[in-house]
Amino acid sequence: MDESAWADLKRAALEARANAYAPYSGFAVGAALLGESGRVFTGCNVENASYGATICAERAALAAAVVAGERELRALVIASGAKSPTPPCGICRQCLTELAPGLAIRSYAGDARGDYELASLFPEAFGRGNLD
Repeated sequence: MDESAWADLKRAALEARANAYAPYSGFAVGAALLGESGRVFTGCNVENASYGATICAERAALAAAVVAGERELRALVIASGAKSPTPPCGICRQCLTELAPGLAIRSYAGDARGDYELASLFPEAFGRGNLD
């Protein structure tokens, strides 16, 4: 994927981050997920007083893609206010692996950038094959 496509995803993730609802942690996150169709799906974290009900930005973007009928995913950008780039949490890794085990991921914290591949972040993930 070329750098201009990554830059477009970063802008979309930053715009989504501006809408994050994070009154408890103050940790606002935005995500932009690129589908194989070329469409971009965004999400932001939505915290809840019942912490387990909190939705991460990555899963919000994934849900938006699925609602739109997208099943092939190419790339994900995460934008946070952390001091250093943060990869997706474990629950998000599990959810993303369902549709895109080889997903390319970039995480931004200010000007700092982290590059990841989902399969490397989440080796031996639980999947369909484990349901036998």
